[in-house]
This record gives sequence, C-alpha cells and structure tokens, in this order.
Amino acid sequence: MKYLDEFSDPALARRLLDRIRATATRRWALMEVCGGQTHSIIRHGIDQLLPDQIEMIHGPGCPVCVTPMGIVDKALEIAARPDVIFCSFGDMLRVPGSNGDLFRVKSEGGDVRVVYSPLDALELARANPGRQVVFFGIGFETTAPANAMTVYQAKRLGVGNFSVLISHVLVPPAIAAIMESPRCRVQGFLLAGHVCTVMGTGEYPPLAQRYRVPMVVTGFEPLDLLEGIRRTIVQLEAGRHEMENAYPRAVSAVGNPAAKQMLSDVFEVTDRAWRGIGVIPDSGWRLSERYRDFDAEHRFAVGAAETRESPVCRSGEVLQGLIVPTECAAFGTRCTPRHPLGATMVSTEGACAAYYRYRRLERVGSGDA
Repeated sequence: MKYLDEFSDPALARRLLDRIRATATRRWALMEVCGGQTHSIIRHGIDQLLPDQIEMIHGPGCPVCVTPMGIVDKALEIAARPDVIFCSFGDMLRVPGSNGDLFRVKSEGGDVRVVYSPLDALELARANPGRQVVFFGIGFETTAPANAMTVYQAKRLGVGNFSVLISHVLVPPAIAAIMESPRCRVQGFLLAGHVCTVMGTGEYPPLAQRYRVPMVVTGFEPLDLLEGIRRTIVQLEAGRHEMENAYPRAVSAVGNPAAKQMLSDVFEVTDRAWRGIGVIPDSGWRLSERYRDFDAEHRFAVGAAETRESPVCRSGEVLQGLIVPTECAAFGTRCTPRHPLGATMVSTEGACAAYYRYRRLERVGSGDA
C-alpha cells in the first residue's frame, strides 16, 4: 500500500539502524511525543533494535490518557441524566472515573452511544429534538478541527439541543512543561506528524532554541521513526538544537490554514489539567464566547468534583516519561486492558496498553524505555 509498505522495508530499516549506530558516540535520551508513535515503536521493536546508548522515553501524547479524571466524572454525571444521549468515541467508554466508567452508566440505563464522527452526534441531535445530545470532545490539535466544525455547524443550523464536553489539549505547552520538570532527562524530541499537519511547524523552533533540544517532525511507520531518530542523533552529536521536518509528504510549515481558522473562531486558549500531570498553563482549548451556549459544562452546570485516582496506579509517571509501564507493580496483574486502573492501559495509544499488547511484560535492557 502506498506510503505503508515502502516505509516498512526491512533492508532500508537495517541501513538506517547502521547509520544510527555509526553516528551515536554517547548516551542520548529521546522522547516520542505521540502515543501512536509509541505503539509503532513497541510493535516493531524499534527500541530494542537501537544501540544500547539510545533510550526512547514515551511521552504524554495519548489523548485518552491525558483526559483528566475530573472531566471523566463530569461525563459520567451528564451521561446518567435521563434526557441525555451521550456520544463518544469508543476508546473513552472504559476510561475510569472516580466511580466507574461510561460502560457502567450504559449498563445502568444511560443512553451512551459510540459514534465515529462528531457530525454523527449532531445528526442525532437533529433527529431527536426532544432530547439533549452531548458529544465528548477530547484530544490534541488533530481531532479539534472536526469538533470545531461540528460546533460551527450546530450554531449555523440552530441545533439548540446539541452541546460538547470539551477537553482539548495542546502539544507545545506540554513540551515546555516536560523540559521545565526537575526530573526531565529528555535531550531530543520526535514531534507528532499529524499534529503538525494541522498546525504547521512554526511553534517549535522557538521551543528548540529556548530549551536547546533538537525537535524532528516524523511520521508513524518504522522508516519514518528511524529517520527521525537518526536526524535527532545527528543534531545532538553536532551540538545543534533545531526543528527539522522529516515528514514532508504530510507536513508543511504553514499546516492547514482552513483548519486553523476554524479553530481560532470556535476555540480560545485556556489552562488545562492533564491526567497524571496536573494543570499546565495555556495548554488547552475551550469554546469561545460566541459558542459558549454549546458548552456542556455550562449547559448542565456540572462543577468541579473531588476525584480519586487509584493509589497503586502510576500512570501519571508513565505519561511524564519518568517510568516505563513494567515498573508499576500493578501492570499486567491488577491492571489489564479489561480491568484498567489508569487511562494508559485503556487507550489504543497508551504506553501501558502497548506494553501489554506486545508482551513487553518485563523490562529488558537499558534501551527498553
């Protein structure tokens, strides 16, 4: 398949690995920001093929994983109301809140439905004018444009029984928070290609200069990731700290202007809490004043509630790249995909789910991180 098979060629992968080995002369710790990249790295064993002196640290770029428990609790409260049809992508249904998950609400009679697009939820609202329809809008810059467009359409069409529970987060402030942590070991970043496809690359050169770390935009196939790693190591060995685009077939400097215009119209920047990390200033979006009537938190007057994370779950440390999943005592025993304690075991992009799915049940070697 175009852009899949040719970017998984074993012979080319071996050549890139040889070039990485020839370039790296000392230990380097790199972070892949995106959870999709984490899964590709673990699935293909890239971290185990790299030379021992290169460590891959898994970042917080899993949208389900970083959705805070407080928002999940609000979703549970809204979804349990008898006049509500609550719509979500399927990966949010098993994410634990303080008291169960959306599957529990559904089993107790709540009208919880899986949709494949926020526009599906808008159509449900138009077809059910006597009920409130709420869409759970989470994620990074990649999913935000579709949610913004749906809210724009709801206002344009006058669909007054539609609203969105928003928990959108932004990548650049998270990178800044990681670099400013006193426990940070990251020396270079692989940036998420799909985020940059939307937003462009303009936000990253200042970050690379400020924190003196190379940042390389890359894709998700094995050769994409290996080329991103190679370029990052080349920069580190040369003492450079620049932003490079190793994913030009999808990413341009300007991104998607139409999507960015829609985002700036519908959303405004706000502080956001990240699950397991805490509040990061200016790291998320909320609906702007023009669209505030479509804000489910405002419409249903759900306030802040006391949340209770599992005392044995260390997913917050996993999200910050401080530990790997196998360093959590609950991993694979008390915490599994069917009975998760934390969101990193639920999501298809979570590091814990990747380690479990691909049978990384114990830590092997210094490079397996």
